[in-house]
Amino acid sequence: MSELHAEPDQYIYIVDDDEALRDSLVWMLESSGYAVAAFDSAESFLEAWRPDMTGCLVLDVRMPGMSGLELFEELGRRHCALPVIFITGHGDVPMAVSALKRGAVDFIEKPFNDAEMRRLVEQCLEQERNGRSRRRTEADIARRLEHLTQREREVLHLIVAGKLNKQIADVLGISIKTVEVHRARVMEKMGAHSLAELVQHVVAVEPVASR
Repeated sequence: MSELHAEPDQYIYIVDDDEALRDSLVWMLESSGYAVAAFDSAESFLEAWRPDMTGCLVLDVRMPGMSGLELFEELGRRHCALPVIFITGHGDVPMAVSALKRGAVDFIEKPFNDAEMRRLVEQCLEQERNGRSRRRTEADIARRLEHLTQREREVLHLIVAGKLNKQIADVLGISIKTVEVHRARVMEKMGAHSLAELVQHVVAVEPVASR
């Protein structure tokens, strides 16, 4: 058995109308040390869903009522960040492949191997952890950007554009000494220890900052 890397607040959410398969998955994953929550329908999962859920979702493609694909699409509309593994029968593979193109992590065919399911779950949990960490970093950088003055923002954009201090001074009509002061404040406020780190920070949040 591979080493378990789930964080305490990460759950594997299983959504499947097949009680026997659902119970089997719960037993296998819980015995492997994971925290698991199971649902017998897409509708019951939607009722329980919260934006702050962490972990991953194991979702049957074909269920009565709302299908797994319909749930997947609804969660996408709600900007749900849970990675999704689809469980499919042989005839459902084309639908699962279509879901991959829309952002699902992977699919696994019935009957599936427990070790393969654990591997996919680990992959999803790592992806979700990394995504959360990235979003926290981006939010922190965005907050730092908000604390820059207008002049500091101008200097920052010119730095990121690759301008030297003398060029920035010429563009803004200020002295090189003043540019140096602004540059030092920008580095401090952005929490950057090098030019490369500063550029990485700005590039990371550019889509966020431009909204």
